[in-house]
Amino acid sequence: MKRIIASLCLAGSMAIAAPASAQEEVSDNVCMAIVYGDDEAPQCDENEIVVVARLPEGDRYRIPETLRFSDNPENEAWAKRVESLEMVGAFGTLSCSTAGAGGFTGCTQQLLEQAYGEKREDSNVRFSELIAAARADRMSEIDALAAEEQARVEQIEKEYIERLERERASEIPDGAESELPSPSGN
Repeated sequence: MKRIIASLCLAGSMAIAAPASAQEEVSDNVCMAIVYGDDEAPQCDENEIVVVARLPEGDRYRIPETLRFSDNPENEAWAKRVESLEMVGAFGTLSCSTAGAGGFTGCTQQLLEQAYGEKREDSNVRFSELIAAARADRMSEIDALAAEEQARVEQIEKEYIERLERERASEIPDGAESELPSPSGN
């Protein structure tokens, strides 16, 4: 307490002892602004002191650094609050705790639930999607190969039918009938 009074007295005596010329026309008008990236500083009056803080463009929409970290309980996320409430009174059978009879029995269930939860949320490995994509690729190749094979078979059949029709339409040369064997085989 004595130190505070002594420091106030010292400050008061320094203010009285200050020369009168230093106290003339002291302006308390200050123009302060925060500017992001390459933005222009705001225009201020000639009588004002201009203080500009230039921050990177990436910080334009971020929460200020002084407000990002706080130990204030009001800034605790609701998920954390609910999680802490879930743990209150968790003891006994199927609780995975050291308190109460059978508390250890819930540890396996908790580990399984956690593992399946992580598996559901994992974006790196989705086997069903990978299998579906591989099947779609394979089916697209099979369909294309089947279409090519069908076109090839239809072309061969068309050529065969045209050849048969040409042979049926052509005339048999004279005397060629006598050279043919009889169907009875005699």
